[in-house]
Amino acid sequence: MPDLITTLQWLLIGVEVVLRIVALGVIPGNRKPSTGMAWLLLILVEPIIGFTIFSFFGRTAVGRRRIARQRRAIEVIRGRSALQIAPVDPMLPPHIARIASLNLSLGSLPIIDGNVVELCPGYAEMIAAMTEQVDRAVSYVHVEFYIAAADEVTEPFLAALERAVARGVRVRFLFDHLGSFRVPGYRRFVRRLRTAGVEWHPMLPVRPLRGRFRRPDLRNHRKLVVVDGRVGYTGSLNLVEPGYHKRRNHRLGREWVELMVRVEGPSVGSLNAVFASDWYAETADEVDQHVVGEDGLPVAADPGDDACQVVPSGPGLVAENNLRLFTSLLYTATERISITSPYFVPDESLLYAVTTAAQRGVEVELFVSEVADQFMVGRAQASYYKALLEAGVRIHRYPAPYVLHAKHFTIDDEVAVIGSSNMDMRSFALNFEISLMVPEPALVADLRAVQDHYRAISTELTMAEWGRRSRGARYVDNVMRLTAALQ
Repeated sequence: MPDLITTLQWLLIGVEVVLRIVALGVIPGNRKPSTGMAWLLLILVEPIIGFTIFSFFGRTAVGRRRIARQRRAIEVIRGRSALQIAPVDPMLPPHIARIASLNLSLGSLPIIDGNVVELCPGYAEMIAAMTEQVDRAVSYVHVEFYIAAADEVTEPFLAALERAVARGVRVRFLFDHLGSFRVPGYRRFVRRLRTAGVEWHPMLPVRPLRGRFRRPDLRNHRKLVVVDGRVGYTGSLNLVEPGYHKRRNHRLGREWVELMVRVEGPSVGSLNAVFASDWYAETADEVDQHVVGEDGLPVAADPGDDACQVVPSGPGLVAENNLRLFTSLLYTATERISITSPYFVPDESLLYAVTTAAQRGVEVELFVSEVADQFMVGRAQASYYKALLEAGVRIHRYPAPYVLHAKHFTIDDEVAVIGSSNMDMRSFALNFEISLMVPEPALVADLRAVQDHYRAISTELTMAEWGRRSRGARYVDNVMRLTAALQ
C-alpha cells in the first residue's frame, strides 16, 4: 500500500510537470501577453485545477458552424448595395474618415449620411418609445436583447408585439440564452412569445444534452430594435424591469440608469444587417430576406443629415472591433474626452490611450457607479483608479443605489459613440456587441447635456481619498484585476 501511494504521488508530480511544460508553449499562442501571463500563473501554481478551468474558459471559439454562418452573413452584407445608397459628407474630417474606413474593413458596414439620430433617456420612456413604434409597424419587427423578460415594465412592449403579429406583421425575437434564462419567469416568457406567434430563438444556447456546448460565459450582449427597416433603436437597455428582478436590488432601491438612441434613415439598414447576421447564425435562415426587408418595403428616404456608422464586434472572426474603434478615436482627441462605462476594466492599449490623452493636456473624465453591482468587476475596476488619477483623469462616481449602466463617450465636440459595449476586457474579447459612431456636433452637444447631469449629481474621487484605502482593499483589487485577464 505505501508503494502504491508513493507511485501515485510521483505520477501526480509527473503530470503536473508535463502540464506546466505544455502550458509554456501553448497558452501564449494568439493571446495578449497580459492574458497569457494570467493563465500561465494559474496553471504554474496549480496545474491540474488551472488546466481544468482553462479547458472551459480559456478559449473564445464559438464553433465551426457558427463561424461559417457568420462569414456567410458578412459576405451578403458586404454585397448589399442598399447600404451604400447615401454618400458620406465630403466635409467629414480626414481623421474621422480614416476611422470610418477602419470600421468598414472590420465590420463591413459603411458610414452613411441622411439620418436623424436622437437620444432616448429615461427607462420607462425608452420602452414607451419602442412600444409606440412597434404599434406603427406594417411589415416586420426585429428585436434583439441580451436580457429579455416579461414583467410590469416590459408588458406594454410585449403587448405591442402581440398586436403586431395579430395584424399580420412578422415579428422576430432574439435574446441571449443564459442572460435571459436566469431571470425568473423565463419559461412563462417564452411560452407567451410562442403563443402570440412571435418567431424567437435563444442566442448562444448552452444545451450539452443536445450536443450544443461551448465556453459558457460567451454572451451576445447586443440590444437593438428595428421596425420596417425605417426606425431603429440601440444602446444599453435590457428588456427587463430596472431592478433586474432581484430582491436585494429592490430592497436597496437599486435601479439601472440607461441610454438608447433612436435612428431614422438609411443607417437603420445597418442595424438590421447586424440582426440578420445574428438571426442567420442561430437559425440558418437565408440572410438576404432579412437584410433587404419584407414585402418589397423600400429603403427609407433620407429624413435628416446625420451621418452614423454601426460597428458590430464579437468573438469568432475579426477580433475586438470595438477596442480598435475606441482607441483610435481616443488618440484623435485634442480638447476633451468624456467616458461613461459601468465596467471600466481596460487592457493595456486602452489604458495607455486614456492616460496618454490626459498627460498631453486633454481634459479626460470618467463616469462610473459609486457602488458596483458586481463585486469582482467592481474591484478589478478600482485597481485602475490610481493610474488614472495620477495621469490627471477625473473620476466621477454616480450616486448609489443607482447603477450607471449607460455606455457612451464623446471626443471633443465632433464625435459620439453609443452602444452596448463596456470598456472592459469582457466586452472586447467575449461579448458580441454593437456600437454606433456618430460624428455630429449636435448629437455630441445633446450627449454632453446628459454627461453634465451625471457630473452634477456625482461625487468626484480624489487622489487623497483613494490613498486612504487599506492595504487589504488594495490587495483584493489587484487579485480581481488579475482575474479580469483570464480570458
